[in-house]
Amino acid sequence: MRLAGQAGRPFGPRRTVRSRMTLLYGALFLMSGAVLLAIASGVAVRSSSRVSRPAAAANENSAGPPSSVAGGSDLARAEKRIIQLQAQLAAAQHSQAPSAAHELLVGSLIALAVMAGVSAILGWLMAGHALRPLRTITATVRRISEDNLHERLAFDGPRDELRDLAETFDGLLERLEAAFAAQRRFVANASHELRTPLTTMRAALDVTMAKPDPPPVQTVALATRLRSELDRVDELLEGLLVLARAQHGALPSQEVLVLDDAVAAAVAARTPSITAAGLTLRQAVASGATVAGSRALLRRMIDNVVDNAIVHNQPAGWVTVGTWAGGGSVRFVVENGGPVLDQAQVDQLAQPFKRLGADRIGSERGSGLGLSIVAAIVAAHGGKLDLRARPAGGLRVTMELPLAGRAIREADLAGLPA
Repeated sequence: MRLAGQAGRPFGPRRTVRSRMTLLYGALFLMSGAVLLAIASGVAVRSSSRVSRPAAAANENSAGPPSSVAGGSDLARAEKRIIQLQAQLAAAQHSQAPSAAHELLVGSLIALAVMAGVSAILGWLMAGHALRPLRTITATVRRISEDNLHERLAFDGPRDELRDLAETFDGLLERLEAAFAAQRRFVANASHELRTPLTTMRAALDVTMAKPDPPPVQTVALATRLRSELDRVDELLEGLLVLARAQHGALPSQEVLVLDDAVAAAVAARTPSITAAGLTLRQAVASGATVAGSRALLRRMIDNVVDNAIVHNQPAGWVTVGTWAGGGSVRFVVENGGPVLDQAQVDQLAQPFKRLGADRIGSERGSGLGLSIVAAIVAAHGGKLDLRARPAGGLRVTMELPLAGRAIREADLAGLPA
């Protein structure tokens, strides 16, 4: 699902909070630098204009009329010389003022560009430091799932917004853990409590049918029908109990189960049903493929998958059962023929009481908990369940579990239908 969600996104760089904060820091620095540069340039222009006014006045004084005294005195000649020197100095300053202002502007622009790069690097580092607690919170939340709701973030940072967020998550996880625990306790208690009236009803039927006087035909038919319905209700309650136990991850014991032996025993016990339905059985199992966990739950997983392949099939169809060991895991694959199925509906079969359309043979049978129990058992043992609609019709169920021991050989599943 994660890969599918990523495939649906448009191509391009990921817009993270860190990159946005870096862009914000850089933009603010550039704006403040541009304003500072504009102020400096204005001051420089004003200073150059002030220098140009005395220069013009000096030029005017130097160009004034000569002294009215013929020949002039020494003092008049000295004053005239001073005025000429002032005019030359002002002219030199006026000619140098534009080049100095230009150099100042170019140097300021270069400094602004260098500091913009430095500010971007510093902004990236500071944003990463500020967001580090948020990354820690995100990683911890991703680790927490339905199976480990007891874990908490336990954020010990300063009393700020991030700590408030972490404590809010901890409170949410606590409420979720309590809700899941209450749900599992309710299912388990209800399954146990409802068995008492079912047992009483079944005993009453047995007592009625065991009377010396033969009961009427209608009573026999009604008792048979009620006993069948009671068996279905009892099966439903047993399924709910197993589902609650598996979802809770409460494995009674860690035992080693030889998977191929358990699969062979389950198939042998259902040979009469397979023959009665006219199904063709194909088997390919590995020798010595073992898994660790609860034997009762693992056997229930195998039984449910094989029963599902037999019941939800087409007349004169086929069933393929195979196990494969290698790479540190064991795969248990069950396939069956039938009509072409919708993959979107198949993906929902692992949820409780989800079934396919009534057009499937025998779809009115069962409690709707078979594959949901399988999914819970596989998850409780650290495995993966894959439900796949076959292109040619039918269903392929693949259960991958951790390998408990090294398999003696690997099964050749090349003959299995694709």
